[in-house]
Amino acid sequence: MPSYANRYISNLTRETYALILAGGRGSRLHELTDWRAKPAVYFGGKFRIIDFPLSNCINSGIRRVGIATQYKSHSLIRHVNRAWGHFKKELGESVEILPASQRYGDEWYCGTADAVFQNMDIIRHELPKYVMILSGDHVYRMDYGALLAKHVETGADMTVCCIEVPCEEAAGTFGVMTVDNDKRVMRFDEKPADPSEIPGKAGQCLASMGNYVFNTEFLFEQLKKDSERAGSGRDFGHDIIPAIIEEHNVFAFPFSDPSHDSQPYWRDVGTLDSFWEANMELVTPEPQLDLYDARWPIWTYQEQLPPAKFIFDDDDRRGMAVDSTVSGGCIISGSTVRKSLLFSKVHIHSYCLIEEAVLLPGVVIGRHCKIRRAIIDRSCEVPENTVIGFDREQDQANGFRVSNKGIVLVTRDMLIAYVAKQAKREQALEESEVV
Repeated sequence: MPSYANRYISNLTRETYALILAGGRGSRLHELTDWRAKPAVYFGGKFRIIDFPLSNCINSGIRRVGIATQYKSHSLIRHVNRAWGHFKKELGESVEILPASQRYGDEWYCGTADAVFQNMDIIRHELPKYVMILSGDHVYRMDYGALLAKHVETGADMTVCCIEVPCEEAAGTFGVMTVDNDKRVMRFDEKPADPSEIPGKAGQCLASMGNYVFNTEFLFEQLKKDSERAGSGRDFGHDIIPAIIEEHNVFAFPFSDPSHDSQPYWRDVGTLDSFWEANMELVTPEPQLDLYDARWPIWTYQEQLPPAKFIFDDDDRRGMAVDSTVSGGCIISGSTVRKSLLFSKVHIHSYCLIEEAVLLPGVVIGRHCKIRRAIIDRSCEVPENTVIGFDREQDQANGFRVSNKGIVLVTRDMLIAYVAKQAKREQALEESEVV
């Protein structure tokens, strides 16, 4: 028989509607989000970022989920329909796309709070007791049942999920909270330049994860007030939370792992450097994020593909991958891959060296290429003899983007321009030789 605690939490999750905010552009990822929203960005060899909060919902028992989309959402919608379109409304479960549709005026979503406000009628139709609002662009695993239970236990009107991060990392990036001994929020600063430290933990602050739980009617009341407030940015961090913390019960819920003393895995992969680093963590022998843990699976759409293939075993032409993750449909033909992560249908031709690289789906690498510390975008075809990641100035001269930490991003448009430049250079050289 299930325990009372399990039944209690399962009742809470059944009474909850989750809304994932997935309309963000993710401008700090530069060209990687030119044609896709940040939650649709690939991660971990076969997933999209949106798969993580969605899997957390399903694994936690929350089966009514809405996804608010806006910026260049086609690939996101296509992925969600393929991976998450099998839920049955008749059984009280659904994953629905909620595109910006000007339901309450002539504007598109103007902020995080406005994205929820414009979907109030849809949420109300579900008759939830609690509404959970989730950021759609972070990578982590979390049982939301414990968060809901704490929300009810404290008698909170709103609960803010938070994580400890270094003040230097949070400055100008995260909302930062100051709490009392009972974890009641006394102050909330949105992306402060100088975050307030946690008492007794120098250099650490309590940062919002962008995940909230509300009592439904309280949420609707506050959204309605905010919509009528002149000058509001229609944002939870900037406007809603600071307006309610004095007169209402707003509590913080620190994201923690009761079985370990260390901070649970949580990554904001919002920059090229953090995106590359988070993917590189996965190829280590014992990564903190264990994608092979069947107790908390990450669900996604999986195309039917043949297994990965490694061919040729000559001394100068050996197909091999070491300390790497290689997805289905890949062919490594007489090349060496080290400490790299390959998404599906990557084809690496012979005599190449690939080190510490993230190759997105459908990438083709021509012969005699050398690639190091790079992100190669989907469906790129890298010409033969191309060298990437060994000379910063040359990479920039070739039109590739180089991050602060030296990570090189290569996209199809960059390669088209690079190939055209190479062709002009060769033509000029041929003409000079003729003269």
